[in-house]
Amino acid sequence: MAQASSVSPLNVLLDRSSTGDLVAPAPHGDVLARILSAGLRAPDHGHLCPWRYVVITGEARPTFAEHVVAAVARQEPEAPEKKREKRRKRFSETPMIIALGMHLRPDHKVPVMEQEMAVAAGTMNVLNALHMEGFGGVWISGAFCEDRSLLSQLGLEAPHRLAGFLLVGTPEKSDRCHTRPDIGDYMAFWDGQSPIAFGADDRRKER
Repeated sequence: MAQASSVSPLNVLLDRSSTGDLVAPAPHGDVLARILSAGLRAPDHGHLCPWRYVVITGEARPTFAEHVVAAVARQEPEAPEKKREKRRKRFSETPMIIALGMHLRPDHKVPVMEQEMAVAAGTMNVLNALHMEGFGGVWISGAFCEDRSLLSQLGLEAPHRLAGFLLVGTPEKSDRCHTRPDIGDYMAFWDGQSPIAFGADDRRKER
């Protein structure tokens, strides 16, 4: 019988960091379904279920990469060729790409911003689930994510939008945890008397 891990779930989350240095394999089958299901556990005011995940793998990647490059050319005509080639390479070679669709309802009483936050919260759940299953990912976005032709390729007709893409695979380096700031600089206790101040803000003033 396998021995239970002594590492707590919280410590696993504290070790998570984004990485674009990804190689095969990427999750598939039931594992992928469970990882994406974690996204659907995010807070969702109004139960609108705004999450839409489009998975791009295998031979579809180079084809989709050309759509991305074309979107960059339309949205950022001044972008250097080096930037376009970087997009082409990443979308062609990363083991898996997950488009983060936002199925929005502007006419609903729940503000659009809250619907977008539900998608963002779901994306963080997916990143955490990837990490907990031994995979890795990085969340990317840019002006090209607003390109309506690209969004149409992903089944996201107006008013629906895109929160970006997750590039997914297995981290090339096992020890990838980046140093995080001290939480003491980013939290405060409200007592109703003293003004709130954050160490992080003071440090920025010093720069």
